[in-house]
Amino acid sequence: MTARRKSKGAYMISAVAEMYEIHPQTLRLYEREGLLKPSRTEGNTRLYTDEDLERLEFILNMARDLGVNIAGMAIILQMRERMEEMNRQMQSFVEYVRSEMLTRFQQAAPGTTGAIVPLRKPAVVPKPNGNKRET
Repeated sequence: MTARRKSKGAYMISAVAEMYEIHPQTLRLYEREGLLKPSRTEGNTRLYTDEDLERLEFILNMARDLGVNIAGMAIILQMRERMEEMNRQMQSFVEYVRSEMLTRFQQAAPGTTGAIVPLRKPAVVPKPNGNKRET
């Protein structure tokens, strides 16, 4: 389920509850369980960002469509965050290897053709005569 929302806003709990047709206590429960982490105003009012709402939509999808309980949601969200972090680390590693290869390629000795492994000219081996039979 995707509720229509304004872009780049912060929403109070009552507005979020109405948009997603859930009770405000459900949002408070999700916060208590660590599934949602809305920011707070100086007066301690919860403010939900667009990112919070995306996460809430994922949570509601798990609960409504897949029947996942709160403990399962916590595990799934934690694994999702770990996968995203691993993906960021992998992208960083790929970028490091790419820049390292480029640096080494640029520092290659003059006269090389630019290959990582220098190529040699292939040796020409004469083909045996197909008409003669060895006995």
